[in-house]
Amino acid sequence: MTHKKENPLRNRIAKAITGESMPDIDADVIRELAKLLEETGLSELEIEQGGVRVRVARGTTVMATAAPTPAQAPAASVHSEMKPELAQRPGTVVTSPMVGTVYLSPQPGSPPFVKIGDSVTDGTLCIIEAMKTMNPVPSSAAGRVAEIFVVDGQPVEFGQPLMRIE
Repeated sequence: MTHKKENPLRNRIAKAITGESMPDIDADVIRELAKLLEETGLSELEIEQGGVRVRVARGTTVMATAAPTPAQAPAASVHSEMKPELAQRPGTVVTSPMVGTVYLSPQPGSPPFVKIGDSVTDGTLCIIEAMKTMNPVPSSAAGRVAEIFVVDGQPVEFGQPLMRIE
């Protein structure tokens, strides 16, 4: 019979994620979150409870901050992370709303949702798969697809440019 050792710190983190309690933000919690990143292969992990957000990401610093108020616009942070040459080009850059895998067509072998030169008003531009869930990315502006920055099946990060619409 296999007996799994209880890990109280991991249990505290699990309770925080489900909203049962919030762990004190200490070095052990951050270390355990970093360890989970390694075990799962994720690039970023974030938990929020009671106005405190803890985010651990690979290759960046670990930060604990107060949660932003709903009045803040998330688009401002996305544009600040974007490369300056993309922000200076005319049109609207559609960015990834989450970490996942981007798919440009509804299923393998099907035509893509949009191609360069297609006119768009609303509807799905692509799909991002995250945790086995397919999430449509709608057009945020009407116009013509000028550039597509990703390829089918490519992993994407939050805020990564996907397409530019003129």
